[in-house]
Amino acid sequence: MLPRPHFRAPRKLVGWAAIVPLVAACAGLLFATSAQTSQGTDLRSSGRSDLVDVVRAQDRAVRIRAVAVQQLQSEVDALTAKAAPGNNTVATLSAQARALAPLVGSQAVAGPGLSVSLDDAKRTAASLPKDFTADDIVVHQQDVQSVVNALWAGGAEAMKLMDQRVISTSAVRCVGNTLILQGRVYSPPYVIQAIGDPSAMSAALDNSNTVTIYRQYAKLLGLGYDVKSMDKVTFPAYSGSLSLVNATIQR
Repeated sequence: MLPRPHFRAPRKLVGWAAIVPLVAACAGLLFATSAQTSQGTDLRSSGRSDLVDVVRAQDRAVRIRAVAVQQLQSEVDALTAKAAPGNNTVATLSAQARALAPLVGSQAVAGPGLSVSLDDAKRTAASLPKDFTADDIVVHQQDVQSVVNALWAGGAEAMKLMDQRVISTSAVRCVGNTLILQGRVYSPPYVIQAIGDPSAMSAALDNSNTVTIYRQYAKLLGLGYDVKSMDKVTFPAYSGSLSLVNATIQR
């Protein structure tokens, strides 16, 4: 079975026999210094923000702003439609935008499709077989990206990750065991849905080398991998930016 690549720094071996006494001495010194300094009081600042609360607050802010953007876009669309009959240029551009909308994801779509769910294993690192680590029982960025790429390769016409519409240029990024997508933060299980021919997309998943490796780990260690066909599903319009910031041509 091939190893799953992880985005992490290489580990270095150390001489534990030499370093343990030094660590113990430093810890003792720190404890003594802390006790002398605190004099029984809490050294932590009462105003220190909890990182989890900060992330949740920012996630709520992004959600609120996304709703505001959608409302403003609806107003722009309504004003554009109102001006179109009396302006040939606006009418032409509007017709071109409507023709391109299904391709770029700027309109809601519906149709049959496929749903793929990835989840962390429901076990502890201590229960793992020899030579496996905690990194092997969590869903990584490349696992999600592998499924996304396979679905596109299988002819997906539209895609949604969690509750957001994504397009071919959407960035899938994971930090720790959370997914960051267009400013929103998500925890597993990660659900990827795609509209298209379910049989073709399912075959693309089966033919993907990276997805195959993930399925092997899922079978061995208990990672979640579930694929379901959908008779009909509706996706909202893509709400992110359509402007490319960086692009590279590969030959």
